[in-house]
Amino acid sequence: MSKPIFVLNGPNLNLLGLRQPEIYGRETLADVEASMTGLAAELALDLRFMQSNHEGQLVDWIQAARNDAAGIIINPGAYSHTSVAILDALNAFDGAVLEVHISNIHKREAFRHHSFVSARADGVIAGFGTQGYLLALRRMATLIPA
Repeated sequence: MSKPIFVLNGPNLNLLGLRQPEIYGRETLADVEASMTGLAAELALDLRFMQSNHEGQLVDWIQAARNDAAGIIINPGAYSHTSVAILDALNAFDGAVLEVHISNIHKREAFRHHSFVSARADGVIAGFGTQGYLLALRRMATLIPA
């Protein structure tokens, strides 16, 4: 089997479905993982789905992806707007990187309008709710070698 797609989720995404459902919806991260796993099976892709509230853990996973992953789908959460460390780790990864945001970060507070991760991402999906993860997975299927 080919290398998996790493799906990395940053801080507070473990509270998806509970935290600000008017912005992020009522689906949980487990619901997102189940939907992605189903679509990945249809697309003959393997996933490694992970979440951490810790920047260093996300950096470690991105570094591991250098040898272990075909591509990265990342929702860095608030680290989008603050983490040069995550950007630097992504810059050392040779595969495709897609950035996902559940909300439209450009319609929110001004500090959310800039994402360091976007400087490395091959594509950014924002404002489509949790469906953005599925859109990213469909796109990733076209970007990675068969």
